Amino acid sequence: MPQLELLNDQGQVASTLEAPETLFGREYNEDLVHQLVVAYQANARQGTRAQKDREQVKHSTKKPFKQKGTGRARAGMTSSPLWRGGGRIFPNLPNENFTHKVNKKAYRAGIATILSQLVREGRLAVVESFKVDSPKTKPLAARFKALGAESVLVIADEIDENLYLASRNLTNVLVVEPRYADPVSLVHFKKVLVTKGAVDKLKELFA
Repeated sequence: MPQLELLNDQGQVASTLEAPETLFGREYNEDLVHQLVVAYQANARQGTRAQKDREQVKHSTKKPFKQKGTGRARAGMTSSPLWRGGGRIFPNLPNENFTHKVNKKAYRAGIATILSQLVREGRLAVVESFKVDSPKTKPLAARFKALGAESVLVIADEIDENLYLASRNLTNVLVVEPRYADPVSLVHFKKVLVTKGAVDKLKELFA
């Protein structure tokens, strides 16, 4: 059974915590992790870009030059995709759908795979709880520095207003509840801190 490091407030290993094999002891599956990351990023895209086809571009219907005798290829109008300023053959549309489908079983297995790899790499640790007394950024930043975690994802079972306000201005810090732990954030941040209460919730969601 995997052992998770339980850190104290000074960032030192106080003890270890037994973790479920199904969540923190899976073999690494690179293909599955890649599928999850690509799908998550694709599903976040919005179809806000638009291009014009040859019907939509502003142009004249006048023939640009006579059909014969010029030595040039014949042309009917300047909206042709072959012309500069002409319409696109296959334009990007605002309603384009970028979503990728990922089965729930595969998604849960992928998150468990990432968490297991984080444990093996020593990038995941557990803390008793994570609360702050005031909504000030400076003390929280000092606490992360003491823990040796300047680029950190905190998965907390409860996020009160003080913790939310204190953490939102830290560029390399993200505090989320277990249900919002996404594959991109888990891979991106160098350190992941999980509260003891959040470990149980992660087990319910992804084990």
